[in-house]
Amino acid sequence: MSVSFPLHNRVGQVYEPFKVRFLDKQIPGLAPDEVLVKVRASAICGSDLHIARGKHPSAPLPVTIGHEFSGDVAAVGGAVTKARVGQRVCVEPCIVCGVCDACRHGDYGHCEHISYTYRMGNGAMADYVVVKEPYIYELPGDMSYAAGALMEPLSVATHAVRRAHVGLGDTVLVVGPGPIGLMVAAMCRQAGAGRVIVAGRPGPRLDMALALGATDTVDSTAQDPGEAVYAMTGGKGADKSFECVGKEECLTQALTALRAGGTCTVVGIYEKSPVQLPVARMVTHELILQGAQGYCWDFPIAIAAAERLPMDRFVTHTFPMDQLQQALDTALDRTSGSLKVVLQA
Repeated sequence: MSVSFPLHNRVGQVYEPFKVRFLDKQIPGLAPDEVLVKVRASAICGSDLHIARGKHPSAPLPVTIGHEFSGDVAAVGGAVTKARVGQRVCVEPCIVCGVCDACRHGDYGHCEHISYTYRMGNGAMADYVVVKEPYIYELPGDMSYAAGALMEPLSVATHAVRRAHVGLGDTVLVVGPGPIGLMVAAMCRQAGAGRVIVAGRPGPRLDMALALGATDTVDSTAQDPGEAVYAMTGGKGADKSFECVGKEECLTQALTALRAGGTCTVVGIYEKSPVQLPVARMVTHELILQGAQGYCWDFPIAIAAAERLPMDRFVTHTFPMDQLQQALDTALDRTSGSLKVVLQA
């Protein structure tokens, strides 16, 4: 594999709600610590769908999309020592300053200036992506490129589960069986949870939850998840819960399902904010409510855990990169049955 600079690069952009186009951007060369990755698989994320609707709270249109991806190292800067040309990799797509107080304490997920590659015009619905060497992770030899692209959302789930301190024997409720919710459920079982209950609309996603290690599912269209959890636990409630949808009613369900002293972790992206909360119950039950975004030292853990999970089962649809509009339409279509839509090169 050899490339020459300047290099022309297609980059997918949502320029108005539900509409994408490709920009022709030039990569002039690499800084000493940069790596050029040839994209082989790039998955559509839930946040990409918020962007497509023009409702992502942190990414106003127009914005390039794509940050769940894997590929091959195509070129390296002069100071790069670990990445090598031809290496199969996935990428942690965050950008941090390295000098703020959080970064200097190793807590780069709380960087005062944190951003993500796609928000800076370097989206992965593209032919190539330029990244800094420390954010490159080699894929295991038997992992497909499509599964490699899913290390980013699996790292998001890993981060949420680690923040919640899920432990041996815990009873956990996950509200929302989307890709992140399903991965949260899987990682809770990996962390030792004794009971993992996934609530959502009936269908293949709840079936997938069971295949990933969930012990129980709840049809949230027929029964309130909180009431179901209390019935399952003899009136105790869940030790931990995760809200993975981004809707007020789902957050209320996740909170009211908790035992006294329980912890709810919010992972969903809220297109509508602020929301109302059952504050009186939070006081009387001394509940803990926290958020989880992104990752911080989570990629290596996710990659190791992925070897015990059927990651390729998440991929329900694949498209060539030049069919980005069709792929996005499929991911947005609730009737398509999509779980993860992957663009391949």
